[in-house]
Amino acid sequence: MSLFRKLFFSKSKSDQKSNERHIDDRSKYMPEIDLPIDESFMMNFKRNGGKFLYCDNDDEVLDSFDKILLENDWYEKEVCCFDTSLEKKFSNFNLNYVKNSSASFFFATCEYLIADSGAILISSNQLREKKLIELPDNFIILAATSQLVKSISEGLKGIKNKNKNSIPSNITTIKDFEPQKEKDFLSYGSSSKNLYLLLLEDL
Repeated sequence: MSLFRKLFFSKSKSDQKSNERHIDDRSKYMPEIDLPIDESFMMNFKRNGGKFLYCDNDDEVLDSFDKILLENDWYEKEVCCFDTSLEKKFSNFNLNYVKNSSASFFFATCEYLIADSGAILISSNQLREKKLIELPDNFIILAATSQLVKSISEGLKGIKNKNKNSIPSNITTIKDFEPQKEKDFLSYGSSSKNLYLLLLEDL
């Protein structure tokens, strides 16, 4: 059984909520709890309003993708996607792949998952030169557990190391996953997205 499965599927919902309340209720003056990187990401990601589907293998990824489409009535709809490998892998879902923002949702991979903020780090490898505001409000992101890093600086270092010959542009993060929620001062100007994360166990 994987660590993610142990963390998020072995406990009852009441146990998970109790654990989250325990962390949320801690005084800001108390020392930070040094959580494992995967647990830290999931706590922060869920706190940001993201929806998470853990997948043990590729079959579960396809099954979870199917459930998202059914839940949102996205079958036979347009999907904005710039990744031909994703189009090929998910070609049996009767979707119309386009490159414009009028689509029902945006489908992409990502660079890294940032544990200390629960954010998704992306770049021109996924967005091309589009700004987040130019893309659909709904996102489905496919990522793997090997993409988990502690901080954004670690993620930026990883991007640099992976792309030594040509570092991608348009590097940004998404960390507000509740588009309908009234923005507070700190999130003003950020582009919120209704985001589903398909997380494949590959470690």
